[in-house]
Amino acid sequence: MAVVSLRNVGKVYPPTTKDGAGVTAIDDVSLDVEAGDIYGIIGYSGAGKSTLVRLVNALERSTSGEIWVNGQNIAALRERELRRVRLGIGMIFQQFNLLGSRTVSRNVAYPLEVAGYPKEQRAARVAELLDFVGLADKAGSFPDQLSGGQKQRVGIARALATQPSILLADEATSALDPETTHEVLALLKRVNAEFGVTIIVITHEMDVIQTIATKVAVMDHGRVIERGPVFDVFSNPQAAASARFVATVVKGVPSVAELAVLRERHAGRIVTLAFRDSAVDQGAVFGELARAGIAFEVVYGGINEIQGRPFGHLTLALTAADRVIDTVLAHIRTLTTVTEVR
Repeated sequence: MAVVSLRNVGKVYPPTTKDGAGVTAIDDVSLDVEAGDIYGIIGYSGAGKSTLVRLVNALERSTSGEIWVNGQNIAALRERELRRVRLGIGMIFQQFNLLGSRTVSRNVAYPLEVAGYPKEQRAARVAELLDFVGLADKAGSFPDQLSGGQKQRVGIARALATQPSILLADEATSALDPETTHEVLALLKRVNAEFGVTIIVITHEMDVIQTIATKVAVMDHGRVIERGPVFDVFSNPQAAASARFVATVVKGVPSVAELAVLRERHAGRIVTLAFRDSAVDQGAVFGELARAGIAFEVVYGGINEIQGRPFGHLTLALTAADRVIDTVLAHIRTLTTVTEVR
């Protein structure tokens, strides 16, 4: 069941000058996020992804289309009605957005105060959340006494305070180092698994999508150009922008220029083999080559994994008689895609 559903959503900002044209930030986007998803939305700067997530909790109002959140079309709600809907939507930010004059515990308590929770109930919830994010010992500290990772953990605890069913993470790891990013992503996976919170992750980092997301939508110039399970989009991207993102985390087929360099460095015939999921056993392919007496060297590419499922390309330099190579490659082509550049 979709907990967030966008139908033909558009967002056009008015012109900044009298004779200027409006700016289309979101262009006819339709998207469904199902309960329990960790849904990644990825795109380069200016693609519209941050605007899109702000439409989901109506921090920005859409120009056209419908936005359904937990069964309500929020595009049709008044501000007073939106306040109730927003209690079910938590949000974490790139720059943490903590209140510097408040302690960690009072930062986490803030949304509970706004929602009118009794003091004893607030204290119990704050203690529970700080324990969950591993910061029980920092309750009395102030934000400027914390590391970046600790600040984001406070941000996550605060976002969970009112027990939302949806969590929006807008570039939540962009300001963190790789090790801290890994820790924060692991925490978000716990939030999803233990609390059943549906998470929408906005990012320009393909590693984040690969690590945490179950589904992904790729945005470009305000439109969703590709969507689907992360493994399918990563292992077989259909759009050019998707392919560029995938290339940032795993090497694919070498370019013409790279092939020229490979030919200078390696003798023999150069072929690229595709590996996707468990359908192709790398060991079996290499075994075929070895049994036929074909000398081979991996000269380009790499294999990646998403949730235990491998994908990628390996480019090999093969040395043997042409007829022997042709026979073995004919068999390997029944198992996977083989690309040879002569």
